[in-house]
Amino acid sequence: MLVGLTGRNASGKTTVVNWFSSKGVKTTSCSDSIRSWLSEQGIEESRDSLIEGGRELRRRGGAGILAEMLLESLNGEDAVIDSIRTPGEVEALRKRSDFVLIEIRAGVDSRWRRSQDRGRIGDPTDKQRFLAQEKAEEVASDEAGQALNATAALSDLVIINEGGIEELYSDLEDLWPTLAKLA
Repeated sequence: MLVGLTGRNASGKTTVVNWFSSKGVKTTSCSDSIRSWLSEQGIEESRDSLIEGGRELRRRGGAGILAEMLLESLNGEDAVIDSIRTPGEVEALRKRSDFVLIEIRAGVDSRWRRSQDRGRIGDPTDKQRFLAQEKAEEVASDEAGQALNATAALSDLVIINEGGIEELYSDLEDLWPTLAKLA
């Protein structure tokens, strides 16, 4: 089973990853490929450096490079992959017949509130900046950019995450038997 997660900032992807981890599924992220590259370059990790690092890697290796790097490191293992942000990454991951892409979807007010509650370094403290960052990630200006709208359109499943963590976990428990059949 190879599950990919896509969704907007603070939609609940990390919470879903943690749930999969509790089930014993290996977790990784397209951002891990970027983090590794940033470290090799001696560049400090931040939201902005992750975004620009991803763009640079895509310019060098193509739109699916981050996913291709992960597939190589997974070597056929079951896993859940967070931070899928381009159709090229989805295309690369679909090379595995057991790949399923899930969009985690939540409204802007819920995501803004979650963003403020979690206080993650790099999260905007101003709602206008939050919305501007989101707008910049919706549609890629070139092949190296993030394209969340086009990536979400490729989803096999959508989980609406407007409630609390218990409701999200309940939805995931309902989905688990279907996904476990892929393993």
